[in-house]
Amino acid sequence: MVSSLFLAALLAAAGLGSALPPKIGTTVIGDDGFSFNKGRATVKQARNPNYRFNGARSIYQTYLKYGAEIPDYLLKAVAHIESAAGVESRADKGSAPAIPIDDTDMAWITPVTIGTPPQTLNLDFDTGSSDLWVFSSHLPSNQVRGQALYNPNKSNTSKLLSDHSWSISYGDGSRSRGNVYIDTFTVGGLTVASQAVEAAQQVSTSFTRETHMDGLLGLGFSSLNTVSPKRQTTFFDNLKGQLEKPVFAVDFKNHKEGTYDFGFIDPAKHTGNISYVPVNTDPGYWMWTASGYGVGEGEFTPGNINGIADTGTTLLYLSQSIVSAYYRQVQGSSNSRLYGGYVFPCNANLPAFTFGVGTARISIPGKYMNYGPAAQGSSSCFGGLQSNSQVGINIWGGVALKAAFVVFDASAKPMIGWASKTLN
Repeated sequence: MVSSLFLAALLAAAGLGSALPPKIGTTVIGDDGFSFNKGRATVKQARNPNYRFNGARSIYQTYLKYGAEIPDYLLKAVAHIESAAGVESRADKGSAPAIPIDDTDMAWITPVTIGTPPQTLNLDFDTGSSDLWVFSSHLPSNQVRGQALYNPNKSNTSKLLSDHSWSISYGDGSRSRGNVYIDTFTVGGLTVASQAVEAAQQVSTSFTRETHMDGLLGLGFSSLNTVSPKRQTTFFDNLKGQLEKPVFAVDFKNHKEGTYDFGFIDPAKHTGNISYVPVNTDPGYWMWTASGYGVGEGEFTPGNINGIADTGTTLLYLSQSIVSAYYRQVQGSSNSRLYGGYVFPCNANLPAFTFGVGTARISIPGKYMNYGPAAQGSSSCFGGLQSNSQVGINIWGGVALKAAFVVFDASAKPMIGWASKTLN
């Protein structure tokens, strides 16, 4: 499950024919937002039409994803904001509200096709997980609310992986689980003929309420996959042998569509050099170490900041000391239990936040740190930087990713590369 950012592209049904493999040496750019040639593909993002940012709910989803305990004040903050927005929250277990994902981090969705003939589903792309699971025809009707369903019985190429299953548990006690099929899987004209597809037989209420999201495509390392008794290889790990380079590059934008590039690095999408640092793949995240941080015009503070690059998380989560250093420079800011995180007057002048990648520096503009009103009609706005004190790990989510061009390199010695770019 992803939390809270998340990320991807919407393929028009009328354009599905253009997803056929291209001829060698050609480049195809279709009306569906994809471009591809041999060994490479570009997937253009489109916004989830249900998306409405809610800060407390975003933090709640991040806690669920990483198994953090949900504090009571955060549950109350979610309920408070839901009430102010006129959204009904229903408690499924104890006092925990059922949180609709459409109001959190599922801001972007990506179309994929599964099976023969192809079945189109819209998935969330998530570098913070390694399961490819989808809504399926095996789900009970009360857990489906308009989602597209993968039906393995309608695919000529599906094969049940006998005695295998998958299960993902979340911090609120809910879980998604199901069985596993091997089938063809295509993204942007790139196809894996024998991909493990985890067909859901149960999904948590929060996923049921996300009517435009049909599952999740994990882009972490295969060691994090949850299929039992034998972990399955991720789509990207299966795909990378077909690519010109074993990489995918993320070019997210602020309040507009970005792209995922598979198999190549587009020099037009960044300025200057790409700075690479090693990735620690244990237990399967894109874990890397930043070399320090700076706030506004202040001095750069060197030091190792270990964290996960996660396209499936909206916000930037860092240690309390760094978060406090930032908000000391924001007049009127506070850590609000009412709103579930750091807030500030919406007219505040926010400083930039800089982080180091080796000797290079990436700067997140102050305007990217404002995620809008903390509640409907509020004059307080929610911060894009929040404390990791409950999660226990630094997470470089969408706030940081959209300020840079980011390369995920899965070669023999995995690396992550960051480069500055022209910002909107």
